[in-house]
Amino acid sequence: MSTDHIEVLRGAFRETRQRHPFTIDAIVVLPDHLHTVWTLPDGDSDFVMRWQLIKSNFSRGLPRNERISQSRSARGERGIWQRRYWEHTIRDEVDFARHVDYVHINPVKHGLVNRVRDWAPSSFHRHVKLGNYPDDWAGDQSDDGRDYGERG
Repeated sequence: MSTDHIEVLRGAFRETRQRHPFTIDAIVVLPDHLHTVWTLPDGDSDFVMRWQLIKSNFSRGLPRNERISQSRSARGERGIWQRRYWEHTIRDEVDFARHVDYVHINPVKHGLVNRVRDWAPSSFHRHVKLGNYPDDWAGDQSDDGRDYGERG
């Protein structure tokens, strides 16, 4: 779903960020879901409104050809997004690092690639350029050691 329409998704994020700024600290887009870590401006905690805008902007950019349940149809919803999402307020720098690692390791955890660097729709590549990760972070999981490179 989302990897097939990555440019539409980027546009939805861009449009939302122009109207309601936030920083994308980490993001990975998988075929059927995505993970992000955001920083909102001081005094602003409205994740809900931003997600609603991203979802609606993205949905408007796609043809209406997905199957939807009767309950979604009755509510005027599309079948693209989950109704709920998980939100967590970062407690400290260690918690931040763990969540950024979690985002970046996700394509490996889902068996989509053996190396984090092999998944293109990810902020991992930006973090490598910034010096936050080595290019070979988390190694090659083809031997399936199940460590996933997460910080302890």
